[in-house]
Amino acid sequence: MEKFLVLMVMFATCCATPQDLSGKMFVFPKETNTAHVKLLTTKTEFNAVTLCLRFFTDLSRNYGLFSLSTPTHSNDFVLFKINSGDVIRIHARDGGTDFLALSFPPNTWHSMCATWGSDTGVAQLWVDGKPTVRRFILSGQPITGAPITILGQEQDTYGGSFDANQAFIGMITKVHMWDYVLSPSEIKRYVNDENFTPGNVFNWRALEFEITGQVLVEQNQDA
Repeated sequence: MEKFLVLMVMFATCCATPQDLSGKMFVFPKETNTAHVKLLTTKTEFNAVTLCLRFFTDLSRNYGLFSLSTPTHSNDFVLFKINSGDVIRIHARDGGTDFLALSFPPNTWHSMCATWGSDTGVAQLWVDGKPTVRRFILSGQPITGAPITILGQEQDTYGGSFDANQAFIGMITKVHMWDYVLSPSEIKRYVNDENFTPGNVFNWRALEFEITGQVLVEQNQDA
């Protein structure tokens, strides 16, 4: 019983202080409606957003890559893979738009960056360093409120209502988020793993996070 309790605590929480995850990755090995990583920040207002991460999966169904929710908007900033093909949906302030005809074959590492600015309402994706068209979502409404930010699940309510059929299975690494829109040259530096400015909201090299359920931190296999 004692060993079981220790194991449950290990699965339930990690880590309250910033961790340098250079050379590491989060591994999501199992389809559940519980396992996830919560990213922690004190920032509560975003006039713009840039999110970059790298991921590896063999899923063909839909899944959530990144889910930021606030008390007033459950889909305040979300990256969601649509199961109808190589389509990624970006949500901002509960609005959304689909980016079509993308290419990210399974069982391969991919980089993805997403940008959105509340002044213009325009969003864009960069997939493996290649930009998409720019699409309108919603303007004039910055993201406000204490965020709950989740990797591995998609929030249908503030901090919860996870669906196992939308759970991510695979690996995620090098997560950075900024409260402004990165320039194309800075995004390319991230993609090429050159000397880029780390995220000022979430920084993979100094990440505050909590793990719930069966999520592992392992050495990065990112080639």
